Amino acid sequence: MTSLRSLAAAVSAGAALMCGPAIAADDDIAVDLALVMAVDVSLSIDEKEASIQRNGYVHALKDKRVTEAIRSGPIGKIAITYVEWSSVYHQVQVVPWHVISDAKSAAAFADEISKAPMKPGSTTSISAGLDFSVKLFDKNGYDPSRRVIDISGDGYSDYGRPVKDARDDAVKKGVTVNGLAMMFERPKWKQEVPEDLDRYYNEQVIGGPGAFFVTVRTPNDFSQSLLHKLVLEIAAAPKPAGRDMSLPAE
Repeated sequence: MTSLRSLAAAVSAGAALMCGPAIAADDDIAVDLALVMAVDVSLSIDEKEASIQRNGYVHALKDKRVTEAIRSGPIGKIAITYVEWSSVYHQVQVVPWHVISDAKSAAAFADEISKAPMKPGSTTSISAGLDFSVKLFDKNGYDPSRRVIDISGDGYSDYGRPVKDARDDAVKKGVTVNGLAMMFERPKWKQEVPEDLDRYYNEQVIGGPGAFFVTVRTPNDFSQSLLHKLVLEIAAAPKPAGRDMSLPAE
């Protein structure tokens, strides 16, 4: 399997070819990427899974391969924010926008995620999570070359407007939506994860230039899969045919 270090090197070259330096408008800060990390905390996500998600983001952001991907861009810095969502009425910007340009700033952002209190949600509205995330790009003080929402979840959207409508509206505004489908095996007393959740994310959730999704099938794979995903989307390399960028099974 191609190492993440090799992947980061390859995507760096692709990124340089795809986009030149951004020019900041007015007093906005020019960045290569504005990224919303939108994380599912609905009732189907138990305490253990919620912890796995948070720890995954914390560890990934502190990994030097993410920093290398950030530094590979023409500007060498990105803006990120961390969101948790569930129902139509539950979306929280847990950590506000920060500029990340090196290991120190990435670790500081990760520490804010780990220290923030977590409020469990209820139903699942991917569309509301997307709509909330799109609004965070408005007048946020940054002028990015790309705008991306990285949305994770473990089930269908069961409340709110159709997911495709929210996805399509995001794409019309110049936002790319990437997905992370969590297909962990659940205890017998819980409803099973949909068998076609990966296809659902491919067809209804992700969209925009270079959009892709990653599937995670076991908790042990989450951290590595998330790291793989962040390196890909931060460095913005041209993707091969197909939109499933999941790591191959060991």
